[in-house]
Amino acid sequence: MQAIVKTNDPTVIAFIEALLKEADIGYLVLDQHMSILEGSLGIIPRRILVEDEMVNRARVILKDAGLGHELEPH
Repeated sequence: MQAIVKTNDPTVIAFIEALLKEADIGYLVLDQHMSILEGSLGIIPRRILVEDEMVNRARVILKDAGLGHELEPH
């Protein structure tokens, strides 16, 4: 799996999750529960990982949805 997005914005995460689910692309959101350690400040970005064989497709979907600026560099 590869990280394609790192963000602290819960609305961006929810939108990306909806897009990936709709496209039937397997993904994981890591570091969601780190707020316990950081005191719920949202300092630690959440990472969205996608299956290796779906990275390019996921990147295209996010770019088409206007989220290209959220993508991690290749």
